[in-house]
Amino acid sequence: MPESTWQKSSYSGANNACVEVRAVAGAIELRESDEGHLILRTTPTTLAALLHGLKAGEFDHHS
Repeated sequence: MPESTWQKSSYSGANNACVEVRAVAGAIELRESDEGHLILRTTPTTLAALLHGLKAGEFDHHS
């Protein structure tokens, strides 16, 4: 993913309460659109592992 501006999911539509993502200097940054000053920075590998775990239901017992 080349360095980019903040992007949000197409599922968000016109809703401003969503998670945004961008690539910066080899890292992935995430933020809540209505709390733009709080940024979580991670590696592409770690984010991929989290997404795979979410899809596999590894965290369902927390809900």
